[in-house]
Amino acid sequence: MTTDRSRASGRPTLEEVALRAGVGRGTVSRVVNGSAQVSPRAKAAVEDAIEELGYVPNRAARTLVTQRTDSVALVIFESGERFFAEPFFGRIVQSISSVLVARNLQMVLMIAQAPEERRRLEGYLTRQHVDGALLLSLHGDDPLPALLEDRGVATVRVGRPMHTDSGTFVDADNRAGAREAVGYLRSQGRRRIAAITGPLDMAAGLARLDGYRDIVGDGPVAFGDFSQESGEAAMQRLLEQYPDVDAVFAASDTMAAGALRVLRHYGRRVPQDVALIGFDDSVVALHTEPPLTSVDQPIGEMGREMVRLLLAKLDGYDTDDGGIVLPTRLVIRGSA
Repeated sequence: MTTDRSRASGRPTLEEVALRAGVGRGTVSRVVNGSAQVSPRAKAAVEDAIEELGYVPNRAARTLVTQRTDSVALVIFESGERFFAEPFFGRIVQSISSVLVARNLQMVLMIAQAPEERRRLEGYLTRQHVDGALLLSLHGDDPLPALLEDRGVATVRVGRPMHTDSGTFVDADNRAGAREAVGYLRSQGRRRIAAITGPLDMAAGLARLDGYRDIVGDGPVAFGDFSQESGEAAMQRLLEQYPDVDAVFAASDTMAAGALRVLRHYGRRVPQDVALIGFDDSVVALHTEPPLTSVDQPIGEMGREMVRLLLAKLDGYDTDDGGIVLPTRLVIRGSA
């Protein structure tokens, strides 16, 4: 990875790092490339030498040696408007980015919903451009994860696959979280509990509806898409069709915020007349009046686990091609 240009420019070379650390050139190369086949003592010596000398690896040469781009794509399958409007995306992107930066990996953020965006995305996601891909907000039985794996691009997704057991994923226990929320409403004496669902072509939307039905059975349901506007429309439908509703479980905080606006418009007091619970425990929950009771999902941990699984795949470790499901918890506030 040493070049004549680096010598001429006065930049520290790999050989100089090896000399300072008292190890061979190959050991320095393994440390720089993230190999686990280095003793802790040698690794520490090399890292100290790199810091003292200010050594910066030649990325182009490193790519030739390792066949890696040191880039990871983070792909959001939603519109740009939805991406910037929903707090979930910002939180998980921040979590993923911080881990990748710590590993000296570059994150390529891609937002794709329209057909033309999707075509460009599929053309870009190859081993020539990225080592792996983290996929968020997939809808239905999207064939892209299998396509990428066939190309040799390692993938990890948020949310379990809809109708298949294959694929590596990280998810929150959406069903258990919804079940706890609705069970809490029932324990507070609420008898006419309605649900506002998320999109049912997503595993999270289905699981949160299933958790509601675990407690209520065939209760009043209105369908949303996680947006505030859909929460408003769903709440209006519920009040028109089921005026005796005394509690609502909304499958996202943004939909719960929309529902709260409609309840206020109709003169329903929260929580006295209608108790309300959201999902995500996002910043939205803290800025409504009253503040939202909400199901917290460990978004930071989800992001970290996604990167961990992806790096394990890239390093050739067996991830059992399965998923990790993380627990949720109910955070009680004024709306319920």
